[in-house]
Amino acid sequence: MTDHQVIFMPSGKRGRIAEGTSVLDAARQLGVDLDSVCGGRGICSKCQVQPGVGAFPKLGLTVAADALSPFNAVEHRYDEKRGLKAGRRLGCQARVQGDVVLDVPPESQVHRQVVRKAASDRPIVMDPATRLHFVTVEEPDMHAPSGDLERLREALSDQWGLDDLTLPLPLLARLQPVLRQGKWQITVAVDHDSDTITGLFPALREAPVLGLAVDLGSTTIAAHLCDLSTGEVRASGGVMNPQIRFGEDLMSRVSYSMMNPGGDAEMTRAVRDALDALAVELAAEAGVPAEDILEAVIVCNPVMHHLLLGVDPVELGQSPFALATSDALRLNASEIELTSVGAAARVYILPCIAGHVGADAAAVALSEAPDQADDLTLIVDVGTNAEIILGNRDRILACSSPTGPAFEGAQISAGQRAAPGAIERVQIDPATREPRFRVIGSDLWSNDPGFAAATAQTGITGICGSGIIEAVAEMRMAGIVDARGLIGSPEQVGTPRCELTGRTHAYLLWQDGDRRIQVTQGDIRAIQLAKSALYAGARLLMDEAGVDHVDRVTLAGAFGAHISPRHAMVLGMIPDAELSKVTSAGNAAGHGARMALCNRGLRAHIETLVRRIEKVETAIAPRFQEHFVAANAIPHATDPFPHLMAELTLPDVSFNTASEGRRRRR
Repeated sequence: MTDHQVIFMPSGKRGRIAEGTSVLDAARQLGVDLDSVCGGRGICSKCQVQPGVGAFPKLGLTVAADALSPFNAVEHRYDEKRGLKAGRRLGCQARVQGDVVLDVPPESQVHRQVVRKAASDRPIVMDPATRLHFVTVEEPDMHAPSGDLERLREALSDQWGLDDLTLPLPLLARLQPVLRQGKWQITVAVDHDSDTITGLFPALREAPVLGLAVDLGSTTIAAHLCDLSTGEVRASGGVMNPQIRFGEDLMSRVSYSMMNPGGDAEMTRAVRDALDALAVELAAEAGVPAEDILEAVIVCNPVMHHLLLGVDPVELGQSPFALATSDALRLNASEIELTSVGAAARVYILPCIAGHVGADAAAVALSEAPDQADDLTLIVDVGTNAEIILGNRDRILACSSPTGPAFEGAQISAGQRAAPGAIERVQIDPATREPRFRVIGSDLWSNDPGFAAATAQTGITGICGSGIIEAVAEMRMAGIVDARGLIGSPEQVGTPRCELTGRTHAYLLWQDGDRRIQVTQGDIRAIQLAKSALYAGARLLMDEAGVDHVDRVTLAGAFGAHISPRHAMVLGMIPDAELSKVTSAGNAAGHGARMALCNRGLRAHIETLVRRIEKVETAIAPRFQEHFVAANAIPHATDPFPHLMAELTLPDVSFNTASEGRRRRR
């Protein structure tokens, strides 16, 4: 039999293919990325290719105009009804008749690349676990009796090579009406991670099925609704975690569970209800039924992980902080009471790293890929429980550090969550000590013309996490706060904005009549405690790695995306590094969840990587307290921060030393 040289681009895969073979079959023989949902019937158009004609010297090939069979009736019909781009062919219909070079356009590639710049500029290679398969099922025959499910399985085996698939009971009840509605043609959604049928649709389904990538945090739940064929984010949203009413930080929730019989079940119900409602909300925003969501990937810290699963987190509140399981989990959505999504939808939960370093940290490691870099990178996911990763391709370490909720506006006198009207940026003139600020919802600074009108609707309601960090750092740079974190008096600082409040001073940031926003001495102390825990955790990992500096620092998390690297460094939240190499990764945990949703191969990768990560437990580390105390100073008591000091000079001021001494003697 005659055969011909066939080359697919851009992969460059080539081979000898028998004459008369369809381009789709040739692609499968050569392991080429060519999509198809309809199984070669010429109705889905996923397998379009663009044949080249003429000389290709670099490939050593000359392609004749008749290298592929002529347009057939199926292609003509498709072109008339929907239109084919000039020169395109349907791979399932065009047959090889000579040496040929075929370009596979991005929309025809199974593993197409998608860049979500909002979260990361790294591409996601599409290889979703859930895929659609169109089949024609034999009609029932009295002379050859068998069930509809058995004939569906036979069709999937014959037409797609899919064997031993499980059909969950909720879908079995739908099988017969769907088959008859589609006149024995049916589109089947298959989760290839578990070999489970997750959806049944009459005839050919051209609309995509959807997946949910969820970052289940202790404060907020963020989710992205993704098209599982392209990776496109169709809708994004978030809600406050309703468990906050049981405690703002994780240990408060563990304590609630310990002190209140049934408290863990109460928190489990709350978070499951919130997840289900969020799925409905995002589906409505995208204009699709929630039943089209057939898969979810969830990342979360260990306490949230256990509460989502219905496991009492009590063991995570006491040494040795044992997890019920650290492995990745593959579940039915119904097992965690996600009832609004597809009846047979599947859930994948990334593995946890350690008792206080969870699946969200694993997702950050997947997103930021320190294991693939030569530079020693410190990744800090800032939250109520900061998770810290240090490493490169040679070695990776991880720990968590109990920063508390101050970075998110809690425990701050005028603190609030990030919402319209909250102060998010602050600058203080070092000469006059006069402030200016920006609020969420407006791009104007408070001293810009039109600021009052622009903020009239929202008002100025408080200060959020990024705002308090910038305020304290700016106060240090302006000489309002000394290295110990003490606010000076009006006489010492030279501004009436430093006001006496009891036995300490506060800095007046804004006033409108009786409404005032101050940065108090208590606010400074809360930020010092939080940033000291963060720095101490990072230094512990550096000690373990035997290094005194890092090449790069990445601030991760939705909150980390809004932190100014310069202000974080002045505050001493992170170890010293070149400011140009301190960057934000946005919501890296959420991006990692999307990666695992869109590419099932990355699930195996992160499960392997987690086993490589070395865990450092801050609760029992001998030097944690030492690092914590030294980090109370702003920026630090002993670390000279050479890179930062090359960029700026901090005022050498010291307040209230004498008066404090007299007060102690009295």
